[in-house]
Amino acid sequence: MSFEIRDGVEYVKLSDIASYSKTRISIDKLNKNNYISVENLLPDKAGKINAISLPKEYNCIYYPVGTVLIGNIRPYLRKIWLSDCEGGTNSDVLPVVVNDKNKMLPEFLYYVLSSEKFFRYDIQNSRGGKMPRGDKTAVMNFSVPVPSLEVQKEIVRVLDMFTECTELLSKELELRKKQYKYYRNKLLTFGDDVDYKTLKEVCEVITKGTTPKLYEKSGISFIKTESFNGRYIDKSKLFFVSPETHNNFLKRSVLKEKDILFSIAGTIGKTAIVTKDVLPANTNQALAIIRLKSEENLKYILYILESKYMQDYMRMCIKGSAQPNLNLTQLSDFKFPYPPIEEQERIVKILDNFDTLCNDLTHGIPAEIALRKKQYEYYRDKLLTFKIKKF
Repeated sequence: MSFEIRDGVEYVKLSDIASYSKTRISIDKLNKNNYISVENLLPDKAGKINAISLPKEYNCIYYPVGTVLIGNIRPYLRKIWLSDCEGGTNSDVLPVVVNDKNKMLPEFLYYVLSSEKFFRYDIQNSRGGKMPRGDKTAVMNFSVPVPSLEVQKEIVRVLDMFTECTELLSKELELRKKQYKYYRNKLLTFGDDVDYKTLKEVCEVITKGTTPKLYEKSGISFIKTESFNGRYIDKSKLFFVSPETHNNFLKRSVLKEKDILFSIAGTIGKTAIVTKDVLPANTNQALAIIRLKSEENLKYILYILESKYMQDYMRMCIKGSAQPNLNLTQLSDFKFPYPPIEEQERIVKILDNFDTLCNDLTHGIPAEIALRKKQYEYYRDKLLTFKIKKF
């Protein structure tokens, strides 16, 4: 880094250098790219996607280029985006606009507000139970460093470099996932010369979990769909129940190692394998527990559950349904190609190589992305930590 700070940096309240946009914008100037709601802001600081629909209100809150937009519902989701266009938003999103760009760069403010320090502060000051909302006044009281513009530009340059590296890796991952999906469907396409079985024929049990009355801060692992990270169970996103609840109220859905979890409510079709490191564990009724008769079939069945066969079957089952749900009878009756074990193993071996590259959190591209994100978080926090200037 080419800058040097000797006497510390002035810290001010966010309200001293920025404010919420109060200007309105007509709905006829909005489209699915520039309308931002909390629904199309992505969790974990991943930016935004296009909106699915536009608002019906005539006027929305206007945001200019360079606005830091923060999701104000469930702050723990860490939704934030720096706008590269002008557009409109609603009251569930905080549009933070820099008052004087000669004092604060919007890009620098974005990095400050995307820090873990800010989100911890926002979460601590949020209000509400099931759907907590950030405190707009508290957000404006957040303490923000104001180094010189030269220093701000250099910090932005360095952090942009890390961001660009992660984005390139993410694009590479998307390409590999498309290849993986193509070859998975190709390898799992059979003619009439292969046997077909229903899921209940190869399973020891297909059941679902139960939602507890109370979660604990620690205890027995409780796995929900939100705990999934791709096909893996993220231990940092587990919920917890007491041993008493686990052994009594939830005893019919106690999980075992190598159970397949399959989401049957909400976003249906997500899969994960239960590993030894999360046990003992339980789950809720949004997840079906698939326990196979033979471990030899485990990975093949998992790939089948992610294949076009299951995708087509789910669409048929939920057609015309207002709520996308798959019941246990429908899941049990799912019919799929069942070649000899030797052929299953050959298919699994090929797909495992693609899977490691695309989904493994310890190897392949996801591991590289995770490493780059850790580096980025580390250097961002380092670069944004200053000695407070004394007056």
